[in-house]
Amino acid sequence: MRHMNGYIRSLLLVAATAAPAVILATPTPQVGVQVRVYDRDHRDYHNWDDREDHAYRSYLAEQRREYREYNRQNHRDQRRYWNWRHSHPDRD
Repeated sequence: MRHMNGYIRSLLLVAATAAPAVILATPTPQVGVQVRVYDRDHRDYHNWDDREDHAYRSYLAEQRREYREYNRQNHRDQRRYWNWRHSHPDRD
């Protein structure tokens, strides 16, 4: 019986130490991950997806500015983009 208790304890110890590594190693699908940006001046949200990225790059080209990630822009430049974006809606 003592052998059995030692075996069970060892098994539980191994399981407890290995479980976090197994959980971290398991890939999680990125389904439903969405980036939403709030436009304070117009009081609405925008989903940042391929369509929005394309519009943002068009804006930068029109302004003759080099590409810089939107979230790295200062707030004044972000506000300018959303003002431009509301006057240039998608053509579906």
